[in-house]
Amino acid sequence: MTTVPADTSSRPWDFVQRGLAAVGISGRGLVIAAPALWMTLFFLVPLAVVFGISLSVKQFGQPPYSDLLTTESGTVQLTLHLSNYLKLIEGSIVDGGFWFNLAFNLIVAALALVIARGLSRSVEPLALFAIYAVAVVAGALFLVTLYTADLNVYLTAFLSSIRIAAISTVIAILIGYPMAYAIALAADRWRNILLMLVILPFWTSFLLRVYALSSFLRGEGVINNFLGVFGVPPLVMMQTDFAVYVGIVYSYLPFFILPLYTNLVKLDPALLEASADLGARPYRTFLSITLPLSMPGVVAGAMLVFIPAIGEFVIPSLLGGPGTQMIGRILWDEFFGKTNWPRAAALAITMLIIVVIPIMLMQRAQNAVVEGR
Repeated sequence: MTTVPADTSSRPWDFVQRGLAAVGISGRGLVIAAPALWMTLFFLVPLAVVFGISLSVKQFGQPPYSDLLTTESGTVQLTLHLSNYLKLIEGSIVDGGFWFNLAFNLIVAALALVIARGLSRSVEPLALFAIYAVAVVAGALFLVTLYTADLNVYLTAFLSSIRIAAISTVIAILIGYPMAYAIALAADRWRNILLMLVILPFWTSFLLRVYALSSFLRGEGVINNFLGVFGVPPLVMMQTDFAVYVGIVYSYLPFFILPLYTNLVKLDPALLEASADLGARPYRTFLSITLPLSMPGVVAGAMLVFIPAIGEFVIPSLLGGPGTQMIGRILWDEFFGKTNWPRAAALAITMLIIVVIPIMLMQRAQNAVVEGR
């Protein structure tokens, strides 16, 4: 008995595929269309609106900003104001020496890093260490020049946000790396349990977690009551930068652990066995194999902590003091306190530009992994 093959030309997907091909749309384009449409509607369009507001001026009314397009006597006029961006740097006392020192130190640090990276496989370790030392010293001088300048409240808030986010990220790396490493090396029956414990805080509200943390840090909180049993005087932790660091690390630590764990768990165990067979000690194997291969995960996790920490508002408001100036609090004051939407929009656009740089670095690190560098 001869079997007649089924007629596949009448399948619904074939009609759809031929229709898409007729208008020049491939299956890959159809898959990309959904996230592209999402990004356009919920990111690019709001961003364009905020950017437009940043080019207007404050006025009393509804909405509280001027129109960019005006019509008068049949004439359409486009009026753009850069005053909101100029206000972000206005009032800062800087001179030519400040800009020279800033640019010189930054260029020296960048050149030293480029030279060290290019010579990393051909020079002695001591010489390479000296080049990296030059980069670190130049970077430190760059930061000192930046932080000792007499800047206005907006630039001070930007620098404070970057400083708090950077220190919190470093702390998250120091705490999260051993945790991710331990989970990756754990037995299969314990690995899922440990991962569940990492993401368990996300089952409760972010605001409730920060409030609960304040009950530990305040003057009569859990920590000081525990220390009082041993006669230790109460510690001042609330309304300080320390409390903000604790809050950011506590809230965003899982964002560092999870991508790093994903990277570590994929490492080939044969590399570690080969290193041990060649006589390398465990710490040498870690420094030579595990740490370099896990750097893309470290970079990805660090960016997932650093980027949201820059614009954090809830944590510095609940745990920080009046001296904790972060750009999220300045944005809130401009939007709702002063009702200055154009100035707040300019702040938001500037902060977005600053955040894009770490995103580009993270994307570059991920591309390097994909290309097998």
